[in-house]
Amino acid sequence: MGSPQIEFLVNLPNYITMARIFSVPILIWILSSHYFLDAHGQRELVASAVFILASITDGLDGYLARRRGQVTTLGMLLDPLADKLMIAAAFITLVQIAPELVAAWMAVIIIGREFLVSGLRSIAAQEGFTIQASELGKFKMVVQIVAVVAVILAHRWEYWPIGRFVFPVHLIAQMAIWFMVALSLISALDYFVAFWSKIDRQVVKRRKRRVFVLNRRRKDNDVPAT
Repeated sequence: MGSPQIEFLVNLPNYITMARIFSVPILIWILSSHYFLDAHGQRELVASAVFILASITDGLDGYLARRRGQVTTLGMLLDPLADKLMIAAAFITLVQIAPELVAAWMAVIIIGREFLVSGLRSIAAQEGFTIQASELGKFKMVVQIVAVVAVILAHRWEYWPIGRFVFPVHLIAQMAIWFMVALSLISALDYFVAFWSKIDRQVVKRRKRRVFVLNRRRKDNDVPAT
């Protein structure tokens, strides 16, 4: 029978997170490999499915960990790592296969925003407070899925007929990517403002505490000996 500690570390939420990490090289291989069957756009459809499933697990693992009481140090380490790897892999690969839609500077802004938020959260944790995910950040995740999938599909189709409707895939991809860039900048600013306001309060509290301690020491020193 396995160690209780090991069994706790390899729980279902952590398995889901690790599956998301393992999907990163699979996504890159599907999009960039010439050995994948691609007669009727299978490559783009499979890559889109992999990215959508991996993105869905982003919130699922955290939800299950909290609901089942299985929050572990390993999960706290792997979850943000999996997110950053997935986003970086997706957009760097899109720069390679669809440079006309995703310029390198766009990928730098989108990926840079992720590392900026991670850095701010790390500093906040050291200072003893947390920065909660904002509604803007959650909306950014939805736009991110739409943008990546639209660009992947636009790599094969300019228009995609579904029944009587014809979706301008290429135009949707262009609009989604530009919107994603703008949203990344706004979201980064939103997180920075939230961080700065909290860190400023922490500094004020420390100054007040320091003044209180100094005044207390002065009063103690002024007490005459009996």
